[in-house]
Amino acid sequence: MTALLATAVLVLAAASPAAAQAIGVVAPTAEAVALLGGQMHAGAEAAAATHGIAPERLVFADDQCTAEGGAEAARQLAAADVGIVVGFLCTEAIEAALPILKEAGIPVVTPGVRTDSLTDRRDRTGWPVFRSGPRDDGEEEATAKYLVPRWRDALFALVDDGTIYGREFIESFRLAAGNAGLKPVFVDTYRPQMDNQIGLVARLRRAGATHVLVGGDRADVAIMGRDAAGLGYPLTIAAGETLRAAPGDVPLAPGTLMVGLPEPAGIAAPEAIAAFSARGIVPEGYMLPTYAAVEIAADALVEAETSGKTVAEVLAAKTFRTALGGISFDAKGDLAENPYRLFRYDGQAFVPVE
Repeated sequence: MTALLATAVLVLAAASPAAAQAIGVVAPTAEAVALLGGQMHAGAEAAAATHGIAPERLVFADDQCTAEGGAEAARQLAAADVGIVVGFLCTEAIEAALPILKEAGIPVVTPGVRTDSLTDRRDRTGWPVFRSGPRDDGEEEATAKYLVPRWRDALFALVDDGTIYGREFIESFRLAAGNAGLKPVFVDTYRPQMDNQIGLVARLRRAGATHVLVGGDRADVAIMGRDAAGLGYPLTIAAGETLRAAPGDVPLAPGTLMVGLPEPAGIAAPEAIAAFSARGIVPEGYMLPTYAAVEIAADALVEAETSGKTVAEVLAAKTFRTALGGISFDAKGDLAENPYRLFRYDGQAFVPVE
């Protein structure tokens, strides 16, 4: 057994991935996303330090969140002969990069690009892309999954703030509820960013609604909850991951429901948190998702080298043990399990609803 093979076997046995081939990391520095790109950079470095990946085996590239930058980053990484690429935040950049990386036989694991078409076109494009984060439509799918059965016997209303997000979020649920034979008692578009929503809440009460799904932001949801309580009106309010926004002047009402993603820091393995703590960093944003993506990349490289499979074949077939739990991909390259969950606000934090 060669020294390299022996090392790979030991690594796999310890479930601590390392690999001889380099891992490309695309972390954009364009002004609009520099903070997020920095989070990716920090996450990749922390994962490498934890799992014994030599610093020189991380090859960083900047795609500038543009098509031109994405293509240039792909060419740089292909020239560096990396075995896999992690990263990307912008659709334009990854779509320009993927044809080049496909030609070079280099797969991509992205925790940051949610655009549905990226993987929906896999049969046509053949792009070797695996999404370790959610899809755009994952929130809508999960909202229907969790709320339709719970609200089957409820008098529910649907309201949105008139934005594209709000309208699409509510329309998706309306269609899912209709397919299940359910019909809202009230549907409306409200004016957002008002000091109060008493008029809307009064209309909801007159309609007899006991539950309402809101396609809007946290501040509006909080005001609705406050105004309903002020009228002595017991109203269950639900919304999407917009509720993860920073708290405003009006607190959310206890009992508010959210369909959203778990906070990575709340589910991360202790060793991952310790890796950031050792660097004086409190992990946030894309740090832990990138950390987990690098774990997947390193593990896939090792298994490809020891099994004779391509890296893409390993990614398609394996469940990876990461700091954020087990991760596997479906036939399109999306997460095999929708990561969105249902939470209830307890007055201080969102807690999972079983």
